[in-house]
Amino acid sequence: MSSDMQVFKLPDLGEGLTEAELVNWLVAVGDEIVVDQPIAEVETAKSMVEVPSPYAGTVAELHGEAGQTLDVGKPLISIARAGSSAGSPAAAAPAPAGSVDPSPVSSGLDVSSDVEAAAETYRTEEKAGSGNVLIGYGTPGGVTGGRTRPRKASAGVVESPVSAPVAVAGLVMEPSVAGTRIPGKLSAVISPLVRKMARDHGVSLDAIEGSGSSGLIMRRDVEAAITAPESAPADAAPSRVSEPASVTSAASVSASDQAGSVDGRTGLTVSARTQVRGVRKAVAANMTRSRSEIPEATVWVDVDATALLEMRAELKKRAPHDTPGLLAFIARFVTAGLKKYPALNTRFETASDGSQEIVGFDGINLGFAAQTDRGLVVPSVRNAHGLSARELDAEIRRLTAVAREGKATPTELGSGTFTLNNYGVFGVDGSAAIINYPEVAMLGVGRIIDKPWVVNGELAVRKVTELTLAFDHRVCDGETAAGFLRYVADAIENPGGALVDM
Repeated sequence: MSSDMQVFKLPDLGEGLTEAELVNWLVAVGDEIVVDQPIAEVETAKSMVEVPSPYAGTVAELHGEAGQTLDVGKPLISIARAGSSAGSPAAAAPAPAGSVDPSPVSSGLDVSSDVEAAAETYRTEEKAGSGNVLIGYGTPGGVTGGRTRPRKASAGVVESPVSAPVAVAGLVMEPSVAGTRIPGKLSAVISPLVRKMARDHGVSLDAIEGSGSSGLIMRRDVEAAITAPESAPADAAPSRVSEPASVTSAASVSASDQAGSVDGRTGLTVSARTQVRGVRKAVAANMTRSRSEIPEATVWVDVDATALLEMRAELKKRAPHDTPGLLAFIARFVTAGLKKYPALNTRFETASDGSQEIVGFDGINLGFAAQTDRGLVVPSVRNAHGLSARELDAEIRRLTAVAREGKATPTELGSGTFTLNNYGVFGVDGSAAIINYPEVAMLGVGRIIDKPWVVNGELAVRKVTELTLAFDHRVCDGETAAGFLRYVADAIENPGGALVDM
């Protein structure tokens, strides 16, 4: 790789995401760009984000087209250093020792084929479901100049000046590329997924000889150890017997079931095939995990919301443009209820050794379901327990707007401790909701409609809604869940008295 050419690879844009869809380029080949200038818009499973450049210079190549899905760690853009010729890498003279490079931080490392193979293996493994493994992007620490320092020698890493790559037998160099760090040989395992699999099945990685490049331990090695723990270590040459068979099978199914073909099971013509990706893919994975891991139970109650509606109508007369919405008032009642019943504001965790814990929090991040053009997302109001109804209303409106624009950050979308779901806006009364993993409870609010209701021994027409609480039965029993639900219901039926005590 020329020292005049800087390749920025697609970084992890939050929470261990492994891919993103390139929506739009914000620059073109030949453009002069500066550090932190947005270069592309990409859509992840979380949100739409602008990716800034960590380099200044001239755009030499765009690695992808709008609509294409790119893997994390793959080249996104190539940028020629300012003052250099992108087409003539040899034109630039080597920088003298001790000189300062005017461009932002760059690795400038030419990596071996072993490292590239290991990196590719890593990306393939991570697509199977690993977690936070790559770090973020942008200019570290606000640095906009200086030359890259050589890494110190350690296990699997070779100290080398930027301009002179070194090849050493038996060692793998760890490339650092523009804020996207691809791990090198660490305990002979490159994928956290493999480590987790080994922990879950009690397999010692020290006893396994890796079949991947440079002796990396692959998922197939751990699977072999699980099924035949007493067998000899796997041969260094990777076994590729079962994988191609599954790939071939999947390919044949895909080829036979394309749109316009006849479905073998139903005999009907396939009208369309839609790839599951982005938000829908993330939602599907999260809901599947919730249903498979959480033993949930549900309680519900009809609530007379007439007093709450009357109170809000009176407030709106006094301050037409500064009155919180109904959801904000209910959110205030929910945070007060969670303080009284904190078991519903927890997380259930199982450690690698099989031990289990219920993790409590000193505070409440209140998530709320928001329907967007990209699917259902759950932004959360951080530290909601310390906000008034008016403050909650302002933050709910702000988060709803950024979520619908696709601009919500991973932190805003992934930090909730309890979810409030107002599905009444869709015209339904109740729902057997799926808990938003890894939370342990969700409160649903149905539509508010006129219903006959007994008031002081007489029949009257009242504004009634249904509250539904889905909860993880591992963290509490029905008494706690019912107590919380009744607390919120009583606050809705007597909002004035409830707000006085909050």
